[in-house]
Amino acid sequence: MAEDGGSERGDGMQPTASMDSTESRWVFQDEDESEIEDDEDEGDSDSFAHAGFDSDDDNVEHRLIRTGPRIDSFDVEALEVPGAQRNEYELAEGYSLGRRFVITFQILSVVFGDVGTSPLYTFSVMFTKAPINGDEDVLGALSLVLYTLILIPLIKYVLIVLWANDDGEGGTFALYSLICRHAKVSLLPNQLPSDARISSFRLKVPSAELERSLRIKERLETSMTMKRLLLILVLAGTSMVIADGVVTPAMSVVSAVGGLKVGVAAINEEEAVGIAVAFLVVLFSVQKFGTSKVGLAVGPALFIWFCSLAGIGIYNIVKYDSSVFKAFNPVHIYYFFKRNTIKAWYALGGCLLCATGSEAMFADLCYFSVQSVQLTFIFLVLPCLLLGYLGQAAYLMENHANYETVFFSSIPSGAFWPVLVIANVAALIASRTMTTATFSCIKQSTALGCFPRLKIIHTSRKFMGQIYIPAINWFLMAVCVILVCSVSSITEIGNAYGIAELGVMMMTTVLTTIVMLLIWQINIIIVLSFTAIFLGMELIFFSSVLWSVSDGSWIILVFAVVMFLVMCIWNYGSKMKYETEVKQKMSMDLLRDLGHNLGTVRAPGIGLLYNELVKGIPAIFGHFLTTLPAIHSMIIFVCIKYVPVSVVPQNERFLFRHVCPKSYHIFRCIARYGYKDVRKENHQVFEQLLIESLENFIRREAQMRSLESDGNEDDDNDSEEESIFSKVVIAPNGSMYSLGVPLLSEFLDTNAIPNSEASTSEEIKPTTPAESSTDAEQNLEKELSFIHKAKESGVVYLLGHGDIRARKDSWFIKKLVINYFYAFLRKNCRRDTANLSVPHSNLMQVGMTYMV
Repeated sequence: MAEDGGSERGDGMQPTASMDSTESRWVFQDEDESEIEDDEDEGDSDSFAHAGFDSDDDNVEHRLIRTGPRIDSFDVEALEVPGAQRNEYELAEGYSLGRRFVITFQILSVVFGDVGTSPLYTFSVMFTKAPINGDEDVLGALSLVLYTLILIPLIKYVLIVLWANDDGEGGTFALYSLICRHAKVSLLPNQLPSDARISSFRLKVPSAELERSLRIKERLETSMTMKRLLLILVLAGTSMVIADGVVTPAMSVVSAVGGLKVGVAAINEEEAVGIAVAFLVVLFSVQKFGTSKVGLAVGPALFIWFCSLAGIGIYNIVKYDSSVFKAFNPVHIYYFFKRNTIKAWYALGGCLLCATGSEAMFADLCYFSVQSVQLTFIFLVLPCLLLGYLGQAAYLMENHANYETVFFSSIPSGAFWPVLVIANVAALIASRTMTTATFSCIKQSTALGCFPRLKIIHTSRKFMGQIYIPAINWFLMAVCVILVCSVSSITEIGNAYGIAELGVMMMTTVLTTIVMLLIWQINIIIVLSFTAIFLGMELIFFSSVLWSVSDGSWIILVFAVVMFLVMCIWNYGSKMKYETEVKQKMSMDLLRDLGHNLGTVRAPGIGLLYNELVKGIPAIFGHFLTTLPAIHSMIIFVCIKYVPVSVVPQNERFLFRHVCPKSYHIFRCIARYGYKDVRKENHQVFEQLLIESLENFIRREAQMRSLESDGNEDDDNDSEEESIFSKVVIAPNGSMYSLGVPLLSEFLDTNAIPNSEASTSEEIKPTTPAESSTDAEQNLEKELSFIHKAKESGVVYLLGHGDIRARKDSWFIKKLVINYFYAFLRKNCRRDTANLSVPHSNLMQVGMTYMV
């Protein structure tokens, strides 16, 4: 959903109709927010006297009102609301049959590789914890697997959670972003009030569900504890996804290589581990080629794998025992627990392995459309998995002792080696599933300020969201190899797998529940049923795997905790740094006292001063003024800001505003990106886009000034007080607009009399409308000409490198976190010059240390 508004896409379980930008909406208004105030602090002179308001009081009364069109509160540019950009991956309605097969192969390789290889190890781990004592145990375990597959991957994820996507983006951070756009719950820095209210409730008629949603929204917004708890849940879920990216390759590859010990008796455990490590190195080495290329290359292999599962399953059912279909009767689950008691509870950890990869379906959603993933799972993946498990159970009904290698032992002798090769290829593909999901989650967390900046490579020119992060890729490979070498038992790795998978599943359940209450606004009975069934089931599974954490599976818990602490420290340090920069920003009065020459010489050219502030003058600008003998004739404060939306269309990228009077030639530019966007522009393209957007802003500003001047001539008889307060429109983002006050009145007052010269009212001569129009056109041409000359003189990048240190009187823990841990992360993350695509030849840097 674009930040500026425009046509919207429904975030509920069913797509909603597009809404035109002129449609009236219901919004949530604070009763005590009744005065118009400038959006900038300390008298920052705007290009027009619009007004945004945002109350600092968390305990205010609220009421529901109807408003006019959605408009952004930043500047004139946002008054033009284009249509929202559509998702790259829509259902292939106009695609040819061949193209649909290609998409199906890519979906299989990217999304379903993990869940597709679960038959390699599920029964093996289950019956290791609860040995088979009779046919009833086989039927009970099979019934557990069947209903786990139906309840978690099918009902929870495919039919419910996939609809909770953020404009096609899935994962824990996508859910968090979706919630942040509907309630002011974000603790991340560098947010405007309009960002926090970017997407108010889409309400038509007040109802019981609406009132409940408003109460939940108010509770989330007024409770700092709830905001922090929500962020902690998101960070915990993301750390579990990263841990899943380590244990998934280990489990899949070790299980597939284990088939060699069935076919070749001479291979021992150490040799199998060595082969698994070699496969893992190959796996992580091909990640750099991208999702589309690798997915298309190995997609047919996974299609053959699913067909093999179904074929082997049918063969075993026919050959051994067709009575396994009785397992669809859930009463066999009861008999299984009655016969095995505690051992059956231990076996739940192994049973969950049949649903591993469910979270990958949601996290990897950015690559494909919801409908394509749903159709592929329901009509291809699920039937093949069910037949595969039924066939293995039929084999075990007559071969109880072969449970450790049940999959490979049940393969017909003539097909053993081809299936073994396909199984190893499928295991490698399955390992890629969670790795790509990990890349996606880290990209989202980096954009929203919760992970250190890393080099991100966009691997596809055609499809957005297909990325590769080299540092994370090799880090995952190293940890994965260590895990395989230290914990070679498939049971222990399976237990670690269950811990990581259940951790992110529970976080997703909680966040989806909030989406149901806050955004979908569906019946409370449905919400409570969803939470009770799935969270209750996942807690039972989690209790089973935690009981066995004393074995090697504790390694994955430690890894997840380390990643969680990294994200928390980075978020805390970044927040402290930004808040300190806000407190130490330059006074606007001081800047005005310096005059339009800023107390020094104005040299030709454009200076792009990069900073993180969206309001006020950054303190680093004062260092440039005191350090340099000259400052450029045009200064643009550039803020690269990621907003809580997935994609910001290119024509809505830049927002501009005047800073100080017009003669200073100082502008503020906010370059907005969504967490799904990848900055691919080099500095020449970025400069061109920025200057073109600035020129468009100047033209629209002049046009708006002209229109409002014409309108004011007809309203001279109205009183000033009535013109200000007679008509007020409150936008959904929380901004209040007075229809009686010209948007550019402050600009007109500023430019009617140059600030650098004294003048009196006697000096002003009345002008005719024709003369006024001619003067406006001449002023516009002069300003555009000034921009062109400055651009021709060159563009210089002014980069302020700010560090933070804890004060001497701070607590020991704060000193440790800020001075050592956060400093270490900043030193080893990607530099600002590379992250911002700044050329070294045109770069000027000034360092500054803030005490926090």
